[in-house]
Amino acid sequence: MSDQETPSVSSSIEIAEVADDELVAAFEHLIPQLSSSSPPPSREALAELVEGTDTVVFIARVDGAIVGSLTLAFYRIPTGIKAWIEDVVVDDAARGHGIGRRLNEAALDVARERGAKNVSLTSRPSREAANRLYQRIGFKIRETNLYRFDF
Repeated sequence: MSDQETPSVSSSIEIAEVADDELVAAFEHLIPQLSSSSPPPSREALAELVEGTDTVVFIARVDGAIVGSLTLAFYRIPTGIKAWIEDVVVDDAARGHGIGRRLNEAALDVARERGAKNVSLTSRPSREAANRLYQRIGFKIRETNLYRFDF
């Protein structure tokens, strides 16, 4: 993503409906660009995400090919429904055309429609362009300690 993103005329954002060969291949290509420590999900894992009631997998296409993805996860707590954006990735070759913005905006629309009280995400400080994008969209940096317990 560049700081000056411009929409791509031939791009579209959609919700993945089936974990078919195309989606599996796309994740095999995209996930290594997101994480060197996590393998791409199996077809079965993708099917669980796509078919799950608490997750929505968004895909971005340019000229019909999948070039990006975002997963929106919902969870209910005693004070309401919250959502979390995870694993946002746009293919290196497709960055700078507004795809990351459009994926995030689509996720925010669905979260709003489903009654989420807020949507959270994390982004490493080294991902400067992504952090600028999130702030331009309207995400605010929270003053909080984020803890994680690794198994």
